[in-house]
Amino acid sequence: MTIPQEQQEWEETVADDGADTPDATATALPLEQQLAAAQAEAARNLDGWQRTQAEFANARKRFDRQRAEAFTNANIDLVGKLLPLIDDFERALESVPEDEQGDPWVSGVALVYRKLLTLLDDMDIQTIPSVGEPFDPNYHEALTQEPSDEYESGIVVREVRRGYRLGDRIIRPALVSVAP
Repeated sequence: MTIPQEQQEWEETVADDGADTPDATATALPLEQQLAAAQAEAARNLDGWQRTQAEFANARKRFDRQRAEAFTNANIDLVGKLLPLIDDFERALESVPEDEQGDPWVSGVALVYRKLLTLLDDMDIQTIPSVGEPFDPNYHEALTQEPSDEYESGIVVREVRRGYRLGDRIIRPALVSVAP
C-alpha cells in the first residue's frame, strides 16, 4: 500500500520531532551556559564596583589626611613666625623697672602678651619643659654647660629660650644650658 506524499512528509516531521527530543537538552545547555556567563559577568561587575568604591573611600581618606597635614604645617609656619614676637614681649616685661610696674602701658603690653599665649593655647601649642628635665636632643638644643650643685650631669640647668611643639612636632627646640 502506498502512502500519500503529504502523509509521508507529516510522518517524517513527527519522526524528526521524536529524534529532536534527545537534542532538547543540548538546546537547553547553551541557555544554562549563558546564564552562568551572565552571572559571572554580574559578579565581575559587582567586584569592580566594590573595588572602585573602596578606592574612592581610600582616596578621600588620603585627601583628608593630606589636608589636615597641610593645615598643621601652615599653623606651624605661622607660629614659628610669631615666636620671636613672644620672646620680645617676655624680654620687655622682664626688663620693666620696678617703679614703672603699675603704669597702664605696662599692663597693656602684658595684656597683649597674654592674648598671644592664649592664641597659642587655642592652637594646642605647648611649651617644651626644660629646667630640671634630662637633656633630650629631640626637644632641647644645648647652648652651654653650666656647673650646678642642684642638678646632676645631663640635666637642664637653665632655659635660655623657650621651646614649643604642636603634638609630636617640634616647632622650635628649647635653647638650654646643661649640667656637665
